Amino acid sequence: MKHQLGSQVLAELTFCSERALDNAECLESMLRRAAQEAGAQLISVYVHRFDPHGLSGVAILAESHLAIHTWPELGYAAVDSFTCGDQVDPMVAVRVIEKDVAARGITTMELSRGVQPSIARASSPQVQPQH
Repeated sequence: MKHQLGSQVLAELTFCSERALDNAECLESMLRRAAQEAGAQLISVYVHRFDPHGLSGVAILAESHLAIHTWPELGYAAVDSFTCGDQVDPMVAVRVIEKDVAARGITTMELSRGVQPSIARASSPQVQPQH
């Protein structure tokens, strides 16, 4: 049984729709939908446009965050979906984004983040002060 604080999915989305990757309103809507479908409580969303193209967007969640950085000219997006607890599935959020940007390629890496404090205290090695 894993005792973790959260799960994080990093995704490389390739061969995406250039239009979907360079539309700030669509990106904001996508982040909101991804949070909702994953079962997260959305706190706020911010999207920044770069010149001449590309976007970075972040959704702050009660359970952590979703982030996306786009390179429309390359058809590429980097996604970071990090959620704490076991009530929200970060992979669900990634799948929503994957579909919305019409990605034809995806690579993911899933990480377990943190050890619950009660487990950490019980299993931490005791460090003795040196005099």
